[in-house]
Amino acid sequence: MLKRIKAFRHKVHSRTPLQIKIALCFVLLTLIMAGLLWILEIVMLERFYYNTRIRETEEIADMLLDSFANDSREIFRQKLTNAAVSNQVCISLYDSRNRVPYYRDVMGNNCLLHGHDSMVLPFVEALDQSEDGTIRLKVFDEKIGMETLVVGRILGTPGNVQGCIFLNTILEPVGTTVHIQKQFILFITIVLLAVGSLMALGLSNRLAVPITKITESAKRMAHGDYQTRFEGGSCREVDELASALTDAEREISRADSMQRDLVANVSHDLRTPLTMLKAYAEMIRDLSGDNPVKRNMHLQVIIDETDRLTALVNDILDLSKLENGSQKLEMQTIDAASWLTDIITRYKGVSEQMGYNIHFTPDASCEVTCDPGKLERVVCNLINNAINYTGEDKNVYVRQINTNEGVRIEVRDTGDGIEEDKIRRIFDKYYRSENHKREVVGTGLGLSIVKAILKLHNYNFGVQSKLGEGSVFWFLIRKQD
Repeated sequence: MLKRIKAFRHKVHSRTPLQIKIALCFVLLTLIMAGLLWILEIVMLERFYYNTRIRETEEIADMLLDSFANDSREIFRQKLTNAAVSNQVCISLYDSRNRVPYYRDVMGNNCLLHGHDSMVLPFVEALDQSEDGTIRLKVFDEKIGMETLVVGRILGTPGNVQGCIFLNTILEPVGTTVHIQKQFILFITIVLLAVGSLMALGLSNRLAVPITKITESAKRMAHGDYQTRFEGGSCREVDELASALTDAEREISRADSMQRDLVANVSHDLRTPLTMLKAYAEMIRDLSGDNPVKRNMHLQVIIDETDRLTALVNDILDLSKLENGSQKLEMQTIDAASWLTDIITRYKGVSEQMGYNIHFTPDASCEVTCDPGKLERVVCNLINNAINYTGEDKNVYVRQINTNEGVRIEVRDTGDGIEEDKIRRIFDKYYRSENHKREVVGTGLGLSIVKAILKLHNYNFGVQSKLGEGSVFWFLIRKQD
């Protein structure tokens, strides 16, 4: 027994505040419903019963008055009889001379309207004094020891009274009924509390346990465990929360991996030129300081490595500014064909010096609105990337294609292409395809900068590639609405 008590206490103490709150809410709701039943039963039942009987009796009176005015006397007599028998109502109709041409007694001379103890005269006086030609009276009948209801209406109008009609019916005592129903409602309350408590515990577990598990998983993820599983299962909203957190975990894990790769790659790229700078500076100091030819050669290496280091730092800073939104677009309207021609012309020296052939196929003149400086960097980065990865023929193809949506710009190389499962990573920081046959020149951030600039413009972009057929990088300068 002690073990069971301890287990129960542990189970209670192990419940989360959310479970307890949900359970208490359901129990409170059950108590409120039971309380409303008690209030309606004790306070409202008798009043509701009396009001209902008054309304029903008045409806009978209205029906009979309408029939008396519009139907034949035979039909009226039949309706009066049916109404009296069906509703256990005594009915008497008096003409202007206080005669009773129509009546029906269904209470065996216990009706207040008939017999030796008739109380019609006080009712008539009360009806004469009423403002609307109607009376509604609750009268205790000593003969039967019960309260009865009397409803009276005049025939005609208050200024032209042609008679009156009275209806008398017994008001059943509701005290006994209320007493019985109190016991029944007490039983219902106990059952509701028991069932409500069980439902509260079940629903609180069903709703709170998944949320508690999700919270615990989120805490593990916050501490760096990106293999945590978020499980739903209780309802659609919890499932959606678990799914959203799973997606967030996947993205955070990816971002964390990319951050580690970025730090590793930056550290490596910084270490290499710094090491070379130190090495060649020491060589100048110790070996070639007095030899002008070697000194100049070593100084040139230092200058080249410094330029490479500067380019890397600049790319990192530019990418950071683009991604955090601190760089704003400077929109201008330009002619796409002339703008692209100017960019390709500047590559003429590179083509002649390094033996590359950059082929440009322009389309008709087309004005677009964009940030030409940032998009020029996009085009240059794509051309540089194509130069690094094109085939032995050293051909790079640039095309301008005017479409209904805007100007599509394509940069194609003739290299080995990109594997399909690696295409989606091609724009990631420091990701480099292995399908190249020469040393890749650059910082490894060119395509990441391309992606950031195009996303800043909200332009569509992508890459199409097949192994052995090269790759086509494209983006669309969308027309302004």
